Amino acid sequence: MDGGQSSGARDILRGRCQGAQRTGSNMIRIFISSSFTDMSVERKVLLEKAFPEVRSFCRSLGLVFEVVDLSWGIRTFPYGDHEVSEIFLQEIQTSQKVSAGPAFVGLLGNKYGHRPLPRLIPEKQFEVLLSKLSKNPEAVQQLQEWFRKDNNSVPPTYVLQPITARFPHYNDLRPEVAKLHDDDLLSWRVTESQLLQLLRSAAAEAETAGDITAEQKRLFYSSGETCPPAWTCPQACPFGPRGLTFPASHSVTERALEEGVWKDNCQMSALLFVREIPRQRMKEGAKRLAKFMDLTADGLLDAEAQELLTGLKSRLYATSKKILNLHCVELNRGSIDPKRKEHAEYLNSICQQFISQMTTRISEAVKLAGEDRRKVWGSTEEDEEEFDWVVEEARQHTVMAAELSKSLQGRDGLLGKICLAMWESSPVHHGPLVVHGAAGMGKTILLCKLAQEMQGVLEAKAVLVIRLLAANHPQRPSINHVLHSVCLQVCLACGLAPHPLLSVSSHLELQRLFQNLLEEVSQQGNTLLLILDSLEQLADQHQAHQLRWLPTDVPPNVHLLVSMETTSEVFASTRLRLGAAGNLFEVERLSRDEGQQIMESHLQAVQRTLTREQKDVVLQSFHASGSPLHLQLILSAAKHWTSFTPTTQLLLGSSSEEVMSQLLLKLEEKHGKELVGGALGCIVLARRGLMEAELRDVMSLDDDVISEVYRYSLPPTPSLIRMPPILWARLKQDLRDQLEVQWTDGVTMLAFSSRLLSEVVKARYLTPERRGRIHRILAEYFLGRWSGRLKPVALPGLTLLLSDRKVPPQPLWFAPGLANVRKLQELPYHLLHAGLWEELRQEVVGSAEWLYCQSRVCGVSSLISDLDQCSQYMDCSETGLVREALALMKPGLDILSGHMERSVFYSELLARLSSLASTFRTVIGRLCSQCNDWLQTCPEPVLIPRSTFLQQPGGALQHTLTAPHGGVLCLAVGAALGLLVTGSAGGVVAVWSLRDKHLQQVLQGPSVAILSVKIIESSAHCLSLAADGSLRRWSLKSGQQLFCIQEAGPAGSAPSAARLQVSEQLLFVHTWMQVKVWKSDGTEIHSEDDSLVLGVLGDVVVSLHDLDRVRIFDPVTGSQTMVRLTRSLTPVISVSSPKRGSIFVVSEDGILHQISRTGQLTVAEFPRLPSLFSASEDEKILIAGWERTLSLFRVCGDSVDGFLELQHDDEVLSACVSPDSRRVVTGAADQLIRIWSVTTGRLLDALSGCSAPVTSLLLYDHLVVSASSAADSVQLWSLTYDPSHKPLPHIPAGSAHSAVTRDGDQVFYVRHQNQREVLSWNNRTGSVSERLPVSAEVSCLELAQQKRLLLCGLRSGTVLIYPLAWPQETLCIPPPEGLAPVLCLALSSQESLLAVAHRDALRLFQVATRDGFPAVEGPLATAPLSPGAPPSHMALLPDRRLLYGTAGGEVKLHDFGVGVGADLQPHSSGVTCVTASNWGTHALVGSQDATLRLWALDPVALDHTMEYQGLFFQGVLCAAFADSDRFVFTGSQDRTVKVWDVASGKLLCVQFVYSPVVRMLTFRNGFVGLTLQGRVVQEAFRCPDRVEPDHNPLRNIKARYRVTSREKGGAGRRTCSSDLQDFNPAQFSLNLVSMLSSRPSSACVLL
Repeated sequence: MDGGQSSGARDILRGRCQGAQRTGSNMIRIFISSSFTDMSVERKVLLEKAFPEVRSFCRSLGLVFEVVDLSWGIRTFPYGDHEVSEIFLQEIQTSQKVSAGPAFVGLLGNKYGHRPLPRLIPEKQFEVLLSKLSKNPEAVQQLQEWFRKDNNSVPPTYVLQPITARFPHYNDLRPEVAKLHDDDLLSWRVTESQLLQLLRSAAAEAETAGDITAEQKRLFYSSGETCPPAWTCPQACPFGPRGLTFPASHSVTERALEEGVWKDNCQMSALLFVREIPRQRMKEGAKRLAKFMDLTADGLLDAEAQELLTGLKSRLYATSKKILNLHCVELNRGSIDPKRKEHAEYLNSICQQFISQMTTRISEAVKLAGEDRRKVWGSTEEDEEEFDWVVEEARQHTVMAAELSKSLQGRDGLLGKICLAMWESSPVHHGPLVVHGAAGMGKTILLCKLAQEMQGVLEAKAVLVIRLLAANHPQRPSINHVLHSVCLQVCLACGLAPHPLLSVSSHLELQRLFQNLLEEVSQQGNTLLLILDSLEQLADQHQAHQLRWLPTDVPPNVHLLVSMETTSEVFASTRLRLGAAGNLFEVERLSRDEGQQIMESHLQAVQRTLTREQKDVVLQSFHASGSPLHLQLILSAAKHWTSFTPTTQLLLGSSSEEVMSQLLLKLEEKHGKELVGGALGCIVLARRGLMEAELRDVMSLDDDVISEVYRYSLPPTPSLIRMPPILWARLKQDLRDQLEVQWTDGVTMLAFSSRLLSEVVKARYLTPERRGRIHRILAEYFLGRWSGRLKPVALPGLTLLLSDRKVPPQPLWFAPGLANVRKLQELPYHLLHAGLWEELRQEVVGSAEWLYCQSRVCGVSSLISDLDQCSQYMDCSETGLVREALALMKPGLDILSGHMERSVFYSELLARLSSLASTFRTVIGRLCSQCNDWLQTCPEPVLIPRSTFLQQPGGALQHTLTAPHGGVLCLAVGAALGLLVTGSAGGVVAVWSLRDKHLQQVLQGPSVAILSVKIIESSAHCLSLAADGSLRRWSLKSGQQLFCIQEAGPAGSAPSAARLQVSEQLLFVHTWMQVKVWKSDGTEIHSEDDSLVLGVLGDVVVSLHDLDRVRIFDPVTGSQTMVRLTRSLTPVISVSSPKRGSIFVVSEDGILHQISRTGQLTVAEFPRLPSLFSASEDEKILIAGWERTLSLFRVCGDSVDGFLELQHDDEVLSACVSPDSRRVVTGAADQLIRIWSVTTGRLLDALSGCSAPVTSLLLYDHLVVSASSAADSVQLWSLTYDPSHKPLPHIPAGSAHSAVTRDGDQVFYVRHQNQREVLSWNNRTGSVSERLPVSAEVSCLELAQQKRLLLCGLRSGTVLIYPLAWPQETLCIPPPEGLAPVLCLALSSQESLLAVAHRDALRLFQVATRDGFPAVEGPLATAPLSPGAPPSHMALLPDRRLLYGTAGGEVKLHDFGVGVGADLQPHSSGVTCVTASNWGTHALVGSQDATLRLWALDPVALDHTMEYQGLFFQGVLCAAFADSDRFVFTGSQDRTVKVWDVASGKLLCVQFVYSPVVRMLTFRNGFVGLTLQGRVVQEAFRCPDRVEPDHNPLRNIKARYRVTSREKGGAGRRTCSSDLQDFNPAQFSLNLVSMLSSRPSSACVLL
């Protein structure tokens, strides 16, 4: 396996993350840099025209396009915290890090922009500057008022104070304080200018004195042409060590250009647009040009700014010509007017340049990255690398673990204990190691640290597999996905071959594969460290929290570590499964000293400290919980405290929840409650997180947020309203320690770093009303409802305002084969929880395109899960039916990894739902119509279902529980425990939960049949008796075997012969000839084999001695009672009645003996000898079955009176009576379950859908539990189902012979059990309409479709002909002299001639009509057959020619007209199909090896040889030519229908139908067929006039075919073959082949 992996991938799979690269980015994130007002028109037109074009282009490539324009939506920054510049630079850096292509666009006009003061100045430099102003005390005082020393910075730093510290109304936009606000704005501008001048004068003087360098001075005087090394103060900067301070004279715009264009040679990821204004126009007044020019505080043009701007542009012209777009524009009355022609042309030019250059750059970036290294997001094309997703998942968890491990402080003692336990257990079998503790105690970090430490200890080839199950909260991973991915990673890392069908394995199979894989790794000698963190975060599917999947016995050299919360259900399950607590390690609370050590280490890492008082407050608060998470939250806030921060402003709390609540309160005060609550609420409620672009869009659709944002000011453009992006950027900055970015499929999603914060946000903000409103906004966003439409909003002081929110459209497909993944992930969830159920029905449930798209892109499990949720909340039965249909399709979809073609998906949906379309028109009718319409216009050849011929959803069948271990021989239900226990022919006892229908335990004994199972509910144990005579007791909770008694019964017993019975104290195993008794602990107390055992009553054994004496024996006390019979007794069958204290025995002479525990004996005549004999639960009714009759007898005292006889169509095999004795349920050999009224004997219902005779039945809580010894599944049927969903029954599966009418309305069949009867089945009513008895066993059936005749060939050599109009009238063709059986029949196309094949001769008859009644004349001709080559199939051709094939593969053509035969090219295996075309021009011969030969008949010549090879299930069973003879349909053992082109022999279409089609007839533009399962198939075939040369009919099938054709007009041959790469039948195990051969399986879609 290693050969196909890169060394980097191998390292990742082995758990080594050094240098591990994440999946390539699928994002184009552009930062737009410009001043606030100067380029506002350009930014607006880009938003309206250019961005949508580039977004569409990106979407067509599977890329996400995001624009970050922090200047949009505001005229200036009304914030006084001096953080704007840092936020700008951080957003630029994020774009450069995230974007797969261009990352920066600069718009530069004629405004240089605001030049902020430095926020941080190191202590030494600032004090040097102060010393130079010592002669100016007022200046010193002013600087000291605005810059305060922060001793918490290491080294100390002077911090610029917030503007509101001196000007409280600076941020206050309330109308009532407008005058004060304006005054504060002006005052700050003056103050800012004064401070800058003071710093400059001090810097000049300091340079003169030699205290600072010239470069340091230029930080205040730079011309903008260069950017010297900045003063560095990483200690004081909360953004980390890259906190550089730009020159104070640099504007925010220049700083952005420096970061986005010149730093680290970023020009290739940048674009520039520069606008110049002619000089003559700039002579206009400064007031008019205020929007486009920099003004001083006194309203004059800022000459210094213009000089800096000139220098900046000169630098751009000199260094960035390749990325620069220069425009010269004259203003119109001091503005850009889009209505003016020249301005419109200018704006259009900018848009076109932006679109052209941006798309070119993006295309180049995609090409450079290489499509093979970038997974295209949303693509429906198959990935080239099958296991890429496992490598990426392993990388994510390994890198995350390595990062988390760095933050662990302390816990050395616990780490040492765990390492020692691992070391000691390494060479021996051992249990898993369990780390547990309260939430927030640091279990995850501990395991991550342990993983890193152990990597250094273990040898180089050791494999580390780690899964942090809480990493993607709020999503909860399913246990099946975890086991699947872990198994696959271990296989790839250790060089083991993954299981071929791992992706479609059931939970039980995955569990077994996982445990076997650990053993295999151990035996291989590898060392494996497997860490599963936070098991309580698993989704509770398959009862994952009960940990039955977790091995309790871990092999040597394999270490399994798990973690969980102590208070979780998972931990309780762990204690129950593991028993002793030796492998449990508790992560306890931290002590105060440990907390202080962590605090000091954390502060040192960020180069901060705290005052003594602040440290004491931190430790006092932390000590209340001792939680590392609590301490981490406190320190996250504490690193921003200055030494002069008042204690009253410290963010503290006695618990993590309190700290988070105080944080949210502080954020509300700074940013607004609606903004904070809305943003965090969206992140919490988003199903899979939100991208930042999505969050900004959704917030722009939230009218409450918009109303808060524009509460005191109007939007810059009332017709276009969005939330200013700077608002979210500032909030994100304050949440940086609480948010994390998760990379998923190459895009970044926002999520909370702590689950606890999600809970706090929910409790604080998400009231039911607000939760519903946010869900509605998210639903409308992903619907695309407001894209291109005006949304109303009511702003304070204004009437209703209609505005464009500029949110993008949300199509389902961005491009052909490229889906909108985010819509698929989010829309159903939000529609459901917003209560938009009609939209949910229209857009999701009732959209065939949606169902196909989601199943293809997200997986069918995701779709089924969504529909499950919809069914729980919506009152819509159709949703449940659609969900069930998809569940039936799931195995086939899983095998194809979801890569099912749309035509196949729609065809299968139609084949399951079409019969329900007329009843359920709203959703299902609409779905079927959509599927049919699409298939009718499909550009490729396609078969279109015209009826429901696959298992349809709905009806009584609720669940099918499958455990592939052979037929189910016995059942037991524990009603109090809610458990179903089954015993199989393969020796497995399966335990199912009847509450959630999940498999709980697999109890594996020897591989011999389980004859009987019993549940002991008082102790939650069960007993199993096997065919080898062993008796085992099992714990149903732990799955452990408690004891095993060998030779408890005779080996080789049949299920009906050996009986297991349980009393309160004793266990009994008995057959007719033997009984053994044990105490409940397995201690044997009695055994005898010298009497005939009749049964057990409570604790006594009733046996027969010398045929006339009954002994009643108590094995505990040894006491016995002998009763002499008045007549000898030869028992046939018996049943015990413990409640009545009696045993009922039927004897050979037809007498029913009732023997009581006290020795009383009553006899009565019994009508027949039953094969089925049992009692009802209350023991008041006896049930006796023989052949097709079930009789009920009422037991009253000593009398037994028959009161009801129920007649069946086939042998009765099982029966049970409901607890209230009002209904009796029967199972028969015809695969039907019938429900009868006990009081009236009326048939209440017949349930179809069993695939085998029903041999076991139980009733449980309005459910019928059925099983068959011939099937490996148990079926649960509801007695209270909606009958409108009920599917029509079909004929039993596996009929011996069958025939179907051309319209599919009537089927004739012969059962294997009784081949002397032909049954006529009405397919419209789903019932037997007539029975036609015959004199001998039927050997073949044929129908004359036009003349309406049923022809039956008999083994006696007779042919019976039934006119369907008069079935009571029968014509007979007598047998030949030798009474040779009829082998096959064939009718001519006009049905005027009939050919009959016997073992030794062929006979030809004429079929005529006389006086409206059919008549048969002949034989017209007879042809002898050579010995050993009897016909197996044949077709009667025009001109009295007969084409037939033999079981030996010979193909012969006999001409009855001249009496001459000819041999045609033989087949290498038996001929299984011979069919003639409708017009007599061609014939098709097929054989067991799936070879087809298409013969031209006039003259006879072989046109095509079509060879088809799958993995198994070879053989053609039937064929039919289309009406036009252009195509031929074939049905095969591989459960497919194929369509071949007669002219070319090419394969046009393959459709999987889940069961072999055994009969096929031409019907209209398609065919009618009959499957082995008994279903009628009706399909139309649509083929376009021209089939594309690259059409591949095998895209959904693992197979290949070859066509060898005759060159027309010559003797040459030409060959056409399919191209199937890597076709290797050996890759599938023989076990799989055996499984698929034994039962119908959707896994055959592989073939």
